[in-house]
Amino acid sequence: MKLTLLSGGAANGLVSALSSQFKAETGADIDGSFGAVGAQRDKLVAGAPADMLILTAALIAELTKAGHVVAGSAADLGAVATAVAVRAGDPVPAVGDADALRAALRGADGIYFPDPKLATAGIHFAKVVERLGIAGEVAPRLRPFPNGQAAMAALAARQGGRPIGCTQVTEILNTRGVTLVGNLPAEFALATVYTLGICAKAPSPDLARRFAAILTDEASRNLRRKLGFGA
Repeated sequence: MKLTLLSGGAANGLVSALSSQFKAETGADIDGSFGAVGAQRDKLVAGAPADMLILTAALIAELTKAGHVVAGSAADLGAVATAVAVRAGDPVPAVGDADALRAALRGADGIYFPDPKLATAGIHFAKVVERLGIAGEVAPRLRPFPNGQAAMAALAARQGGRPIGCTQVTEILNTRGVTLVGNLPAEFALATVYTLGICAKAPSPDLARRFAAILTDEASRNLRRKLGFGA
């Protein structure tokens, strides 16, 4: 018995932290796929079986309208900021304003971030680099990955040099070997609301409803905040 989940990478840490409680209450495991939200949406639309989705609020609304998500099942988990990271132990650069962020990116010899076409943070970060006026200059040092978790794992594993990364704060906090520097400056800030939804063709809708309750109840509120989900 299992719950099949398609989720943005932002919720990986939260799902992992609550999986043992879910197992104890239901006897079921969670078969989770985590990645860029656009890619997860595409999987579902293409026919991949799933009981639950955790994607951006906008995508859940879109999929509800299209009949892929049960109307009324959507529930917000919280807003996740997009932030900057370095390897654990590396000097922490200033990133509090546009000039500081520009200097930090210029000073890096590798810039790790998620898919600039399908991942929420990657799409946004690509636009930030353009707005900073350094897209051409840093292009040879950009290191895109399929999702933020993969980008942060690669950043942590990088040997030598002066790398930096940008993705959603939950993925930074959930990766060993990287340190959260801070959110993007206010003028570039992005806080993305993540929302769960139960799939209209869920093989195990009862399990989906139970896990939805665990994810959103008061008992998990502090955990959500600790792992980077804001109000």
